[in-house]
Amino acid sequence: MLARQRQAVILEEARRTGAVRVSDLVARLGVSDMTVRRDLDVLAGRGLVEKVYGGATSVVGKSTDEPGFEAKSVRQRAQKEAIAELAAGLVKPGTAIGLSAGTTTWTLARALDPIPGLTIVTNSIQVADVLRASTQPDRTVVLTGGVRTPSDALVGPVAVHSLRSLHLDLVFLGVHGMAEGAGFTTPNLTESETDRALVEAGRRLVVLADHTKWGIVGISTIADLEEAHVVVTDDGLPDSARETLTERVGELMIAETAENLEAEDA
Repeated sequence: MLARQRQAVILEEARRTGAVRVSDLVARLGVSDMTVRRDLDVLAGRGLVEKVYGGATSVVGKSTDEPGFEAKSVRQRAQKEAIAELAAGLVKPGTAIGLSAGTTTWTLARALDPIPGLTIVTNSIQVADVLRASTQPDRTVVLTGGVRTPSDALVGPVAVHSLRSLHLDLVFLGVHGMAEGAGFTTPNLTESETDRALVEAGRRLVVLADHTKWGIVGISTIADLEEAHVVVTDDGLPDSARETLTERVGELMIAETAENLEAEDA
């Protein structure tokens, strides 16, 4: 098992039970005590667990916690880039697509630059800025109005009203979390309403979510797992989560990252 896969298993267990012990992880993963401790150091460094004597505890934010765009943009960069490259392959020239707010959809916006003839609707100021710099002369970018959130999304009645009048071929949705019971969620109540309007405007829904989003639950559900035609994630996703998503969504696409191609730690 590669280091990233071990860390995903540890994180899932910490979130499920609230805490993990080094001795239990050694037995479960079949690796040394030092290897487990290094994995915990990595997870703690990313702010995903808090190390305690003999193990670690889960660090799961409140269901209304909403980090700003800059804070989120530095997390899981390699995974987001791999997800964006894979997701861009779903977009055909000349189609109308929607991009929700978020750092993964922002990364996707850059990956879409070579594709001609697109009409792109977004409620994200950051995404619109990327699209405005496109080299494609025939690109149309539509930015909804609305009230700005900490993640630079435009939400509220104005955004919802504009989205409800549109018909898009494909909608790409970035999410705060995804879980078996709660589905795809956000910590912002107003943003969830806007995202639902965006989802309803599309014929097909593609959810973009790196592996750290699994098990995270925001205060409001945007869509159930079954509503996603495609979920694009990365190869750090635990096997149990893969099984759940394979059963519940239309198609699960796994982006391979350079980090998971490295040799397993001793």
